[in-house]
Amino acid sequence: MSELSDILKGCRRGKASAQKRLYDLYSAEMYTVCCYYAGNKMEADDVFQEGFVRVFEKVKQYKGEGALGGWMRRIFVNCALERFRKERRVTLYPEVDDSLLGVAYDYTDAMINEKTLLSFIRELPPRYRMVFNLYAIEGYSHQEVAAIMGISEGTSKSNLARARRILQQKLMQHGFIKRGRVSSI
Repeated sequence: MSELSDILKGCRRGKASAQKRLYDLYSAEMYTVCCYYAGNKMEADDVFQEGFVRVFEKVKQYKGEGALGGWMRRIFVNCALERFRKERRVTLYPEVDDSLLGVAYDYTDAMINEKTLLSFIRELPPRYRMVFNLYAIEGYSHQEVAAIMGISEGTSKSNLARARRILQQKLMQHGFIKRGRVSSI
């Protein structure tokens, strides 16, 4: 048996040592997932904790089909989405500068690191952040995003466009892209 098989076997039996080993193997990757969906560190910590609780509760359901990391990621994303649904509240969305529509951007040679990009994504309004993450990070279609979030496909597309515009503004403000000429397209 492989090491991972041994760990899973121990987790299915409720052995704390096996759970710790699984946690050690996947905690960094799963915490990154939580950070993409949470608005701040405290929310990310809560989703992270809930995610591992669910993984340990559901480990008997994992059949070995597909990567374990992918199966766990799905659990963590679902935890984040459930938290979002529970805490859904009326949020005033910041106004997006409509002059950014139809603008061609000149990308600088500056490299953005993952931490900076993550902080920009975290600053998005919750609904925009969820749609952006599900569509751009997780690869769901607008139809799937709409079903998951209980919104229309058009709302999914609109929220994604607004999220992208906000991110473009932030990238411009921090010198990662330069504003170009207005595109005629």
